Amino acid sequence: MGIYTEEHEMFRKALRKMLDKEAYPYFEQWEKDRDIPRDFWLKLGENGFLCPMVSEEYGGLALDFGYSAILTEELERVGAGLASGISLHSDIVTPYIEAYGTAAQKEKWLPKSVTGEYISAIAMTEPGAGSDLAGIQTTAKKDGDFYILNGEKTFITNGIHADYVVVVCKTDPQASPAYKGISLLIVESGTAGFKRGKKLDKIGMHSADTGELIFEDVRVPAENLLGEENRGFYYLMEKLQQERLIVALETQIEAECCLKLTVDYVKERKAFGSRIADFQNTQFKLAEMATEIDLGRTYVDSLIAKHIAGQDIVKEVSMAKWWISEMAKRVVADCLQLHGGYGYMEEYEIARRYRDIPVAAIYAGTTEIMKGIIAKQIIK
Repeated sequence: MGIYTEEHEMFRKALRKMLDKEAYPYFEQWEKDRDIPRDFWLKLGENGFLCPMVSEEYGGLALDFGYSAILTEELERVGAGLASGISLHSDIVTPYIEAYGTAAQKEKWLPKSVTGEYISAIAMTEPGAGSDLAGIQTTAKKDGDFYILNGEKTFITNGIHADYVVVVCKTDPQASPAYKGISLLIVESGTAGFKRGKKLDKIGMHSADTGELIFEDVRVPAENLLGEENRGFYYLMEKLQQERLIVALETQIEAECCLKLTVDYVKERKAFGSRIADFQNTQFKLAEMATEIDLGRTYVDSLIAKHIAGQDIVKEVSMAKWWISEMAKRVVADCLQLHGGYGYMEEYEIARRYRDIPVAAIYAGTTEIMKGIIAKQIIK
């Protein structure tokens, strides 16, 4: 589609060189350790690979979303557990600070987010409220120059290591409809009453930091309110387009990686005196997967170009998010089958990909939520 310039590809080449040295050799160990070392975050920052869209005034490179897409792609090729937290930090959380923060907030949070000294998170989901943001129970009550924050959050990416968290809360619990009472507060690590719950034990994406957050009478300075009070829901809706595009891209890369692994495997593995690749069923499966993957790539690339151009593509991004994430689930299941018994062994990469992919159809809005958004756009 020609969305990437020579400068984009230079960025990709430099990033790949860095990942070849600093990520690929260690990633399996990170999966076992269930942790991405902070040193790696700092290396990304030192080399200019964090928060590429942040303005130069705050230490960033002021690059377009194409660079963020490349960052997501290359991290995802290493593994979903690596891409998850870094992409969220770079291209989901910091854009809230850049778009809605005061000059003082930007000065405080963005420079160290660019260097990797700060890791960020956004806390939306609660034990009793997932996709239904209006149903959150976390509250922030104004008390002079502070908000008193109470509530619990779960499934929070970067939750255990985050130095600051953008917390979605209700500043007007009586608002009707409920979403009109939502605000965003920035809560710093170490603030009294802000506690980490357990690090969650997930089926896949083992190296990704996912945890529980607990807020008990946390006194958050009023100056940490992000944007205007009770406008939080609107800010979330404005930024979810980019978040869901990133998830669509991540799962597209997963599908591409699975196909490549499988093509390499079936060309080498033999059964009944022939390569598995020579069986008609194998060839038909590969053809089906390659076709769907190519369709997904063409579509997601077109959306990246439109997003860079600033177009409103909420419907299209919702289409991409649900279809590609579901397509990747189909692809990895077929790829595992073509690997036979070896596909079920942890030493084979396809096993990890098989565990990592399914959650993409759940987070950032489930497949069902995506379909509802699309339907509303069609019939409005």
